[in-house]
Amino acid sequence: MKSLSIALTGTMVVLFAFLSSISAPAAMAQTFRGSIQGTITDSSGAVVPGAQVKVFSPSTGLSRTMTANDQGEYVASELPLGTYSVTVEKKGFRTTTLTQIPVSVGSPTRADVKLAAGTVEQVIEVNANVALVETTTNNMGGTIEAVEAAELPINGHDYTKLVELVPGATSDPVGSTESAGSYGLFSLNGNRGRSNNYLLDGTDMNDGYRNLPTVNQAGVWGCPGTILPVDALAEIPVTGSPEAEFGRSSGATVNIVTKSGTNKIHGSAFEYFRNDALTARNFFNTVAQPKNSFTNHQFGGMVDGPIVRDRTFFLLAYEGQRENGGLPQLGTAPLSTDVSSYSGYRSTVMDKLMETNP
Repeated sequence: MKSLSIALTGTMVVLFAFLSSISAPAAMAQTFRGSIQGTITDSSGAVVPGAQVKVFSPSTGLSRTMTANDQGEYVASELPLGTYSVTVEKKGFRTTTLTQIPVSVGSPTRADVKLAAGTVEQVIEVNANVALVETTTNNMGGTIEAVEAAELPINGHDYTKLVELVPGATSDPVGSTESAGSYGLFSLNGNRGRSNNYLLDGTDMNDGYRNLPTVNQAGVWGCPGTILPVDALAEIPVTGSPEAEFGRSSGATVNIVTKSGTNKIHGSAFEYFRNDALTARNFFNTVAQPKNSFTNHQFGGMVDGPIVRDRTFFLLAYEGQRENGGLPQLGTAPLSTDVSSYSGYRSTVMDKLMETNP
């Protein structure tokens, strides 16, 4: 019986490993990549099966090749963000290339290809006509592009304030952060602010205690301990009713994607500053008092480029903040300058307190 039990256990382990291996290719996971998909047809609209498809990125040299299925469909998945071209070849048809195909994380990009009769040596190149209406998923929300993050004026240079630009997003009115109205929560389509799921390049970055993003999170005084450089962001897809692979939360999924280097060197630098010369006195800081001193400098930069052309790239980004301030306060001093009289007054007060509380 003992040997039979061991044999059955070993069989179950082998069976489990086999089932896991054959089901692994179908498993989905959280991703910060994009994809291109489409259907290949001829001039009459009939599908063209077995066509050779090549997806190419001019900026990084990335290339993927595949063969269209029996329905003339192709899918290129897990593509880094950027702009691609799709080239289709099939015997009896002219080679057709679609260019300027944008790839983002929010949804698959559809690029259908229509082939014209001719020889493979004949080449047709056209700019892709990408549909503006997303028809492949039922997600609700939107995507914040890098140019919006870099050029829009943001208080504190904080990316979390950009998410309110997405349709259906509003500030969470409960003020669940320690400093209400500061870095913190937003609501998408009526969901709780604490029900959001934050990802950074596909990696979980949720605070296990308050379910807030671990970067740009407000501390006790509303100041974040870690700032995510806005210049390093490629895009921020914010989706409601996300697909099952994201799971975890019922609210919005904020899938932050950072930039990657390309074959060309790019760079940027910035500084935002405030000081007391540019601000007015508040109501309590009257002209009879020194003006409240305040200086804030927020600065940083980004540079990216190739290490090995078409193969390896780098990106460096930094953002810092330096703040100093002072708040003059009024104090009350004894009217008499006679130290002995002040000491006598203090002794009298102490005697009264001792009589009241022996």
